[in-house]
Amino acid sequence: MKVNTQSVNFNADKKLIDFIQKRMDKLDLFYDKIIQSDVYLKVENTSDKENKIFEARVSVPGDSLVVKKQCKSFEEGTDMAVSSLERQLKKRKEKLRANL
Repeated sequence: MKVNTQSVNFNADKKLIDFIQKRMDKLDLFYDKIIQSDVYLKVENTSDKENKIFEARVSVPGDSLVVKKQCKSFEEGTDMAVSSLERQLKKRKEKLRANL
């Protein structure tokens, strides 16, 4: 799956982008009709430790799923967002099967 990664107000290193790609590729195991996914990485200028925002938009036929997580690190946000997307994709697949 093609993952378009955009980092706002900073440059993401190759290691982080590869990590995100690897995690997002696992979503294909749960739902194979994913068209594309867009990932936005943002850093808020606050004194709060949880200032990293991970936002993912996954396009599937007829809909798009959006998840936004705010964490201490982008890796943690990626893991939380991917597990949330897994649940949404499983639920979507079950609904499609029930309608058949």
